[in-house]
Amino acid sequence: MKTRRNLAVIVASGTGTRMKTELPKQFMDLMGKPILSWTISCFERCRLIDEIVLVVPEDYLAYTSQSIVDKYDFKKINKITTGGNTRQESVLAGLTACPRSTDNVAIHDGVRPFVRDTLIESLFESVTETKAVIPAVMAKETVKFLDDNMLAKTLPRDRIYLAQTPQVFYYPAIFDFHQKAAEEEYEATDDAMLAEQYRMDVSIFEGHYDNIKITTPEDLALAAEILKRW
Repeated sequence: MKTRRNLAVIVASGTGTRMKTELPKQFMDLMGKPILSWTISCFERCRLIDEIVLVVPEDYLAYTSQSIVDKYDFKKINKITTGGNTRQESVLAGLTACPRSTDNVAIHDGVRPFVRDTLIESLFESVTETKAVIPAVMAKETVKFLDDNMLAKTLPRDRIYLAQTPQVFYYPAIFDFHQKAAEEEYEATDDAMLAEQYRMDVSIFEGHYDNIKITTPEDLALAAEILKRW
């Protein structure tokens, strides 16, 4: 039997303010199913994932358990835990819920429902050598840098990449980084930024442009179109 060592922490604890609805966006309907259920399915079918930890709002613990995990018969969900006030706090909650025997962990946004299982596998295969690897796509448009709301310079497009998730790490290291960041009150915009802060090299793996994060009504409409050909 394969030793359990690869986990996924799916962070779905946001309130969805940019979606401008009372229902958090991760629970909104996408072609007949909650967005979060589509996301979980990507990891459920990935052969390298042993367990999944879900991080959700406290008010949606029972709903997630009954209307998503039980309803869609997900087998790899190890634990459902509550998030914090920020994404970073929620990731730390998810990492804390992982067994300490975990070797590598993927940290993924609950509202990115189109990550290919082949990409997940490639990231886990890469992390055994690099300790930290993230998917990213090259910027398609010219990127401008502003200073005091005025154009300061144009950044070289061929060196600009847009980070995605899942971001995969050697578990003991990223758990330690998140604990340090909490103690030092250091805020990062993604988990790779914490690895950078604490001097761990992060490698890039080519992602997919349709691995979108659903945050606005426009994103939801785009997701429906992606799903039609998914």
